[in-house]
Amino acid sequence: MTHTIASAALAAEQKSAEVTDWAGRIGWVVGLLIFVAFVYWLMRQGWKWRGSLQSDLPALPEVPETPGEAKLRLDGRYHGSTTAGQWLDRIVAHGLGTRSRAELTLTDAGITVVRPGANDFLIPAAALRGARLDKGIAGKVLAEGGLLIVTWEHGGTLLDSGFRSDRAAEHTSWVETIDTMTDTTEGIAR
Repeated sequence: MTHTIASAALAAEQKSAEVTDWAGRIGWVVGLLIFVAFVYWLMRQGWKWRGSLQSDLPALPEVPETPGEAKLRLDGRYHGSTTAGQWLDRIVAHGLGTRSRAELTLTDAGITVVRPGANDFLIPAAALRGARLDKGIAGKVLAEGGLLIVTWEHGGTLLDSGFRSDRAAEHTSWVETIDTMTDTTEGIAR
């Protein structure tokens, strides 16, 4: 019993050491905050620099007021666009690098991409080059077949745009329909 009382008394006496070097700690915290702000500024400058390198890309086609009868609809996420075949070469010009929710509608006019909080755009049917299922695009990697990648031409540049439906089972019908449309469009052009 005396052992327990002695242990309790010893535990009551033990306290952590009080911080006496407040200036040093505050200096470290301020230094860390300045470092984080500097890194953020560098990332923002890199994003702007990438946008200026891609300034030759023309403005995106606007969504028509009456795009036509919907063949397919998809609610999900837009994960960005890259140079076709270069899944890490993100395109940031004209808001194409901004990830957002998206509502896609496939019509005879093309694919309308409506993005709340970001620029809406149209991928014209004549610009479509194909679609596939893939696992990644700049900044997003998922399970195999988790992304719908639409390949299209804009301003002489082939682009891959990545979308993920809220219902992944829809991706296959999108790939089949877009590939059918591109086969038909290519057949007409010949």
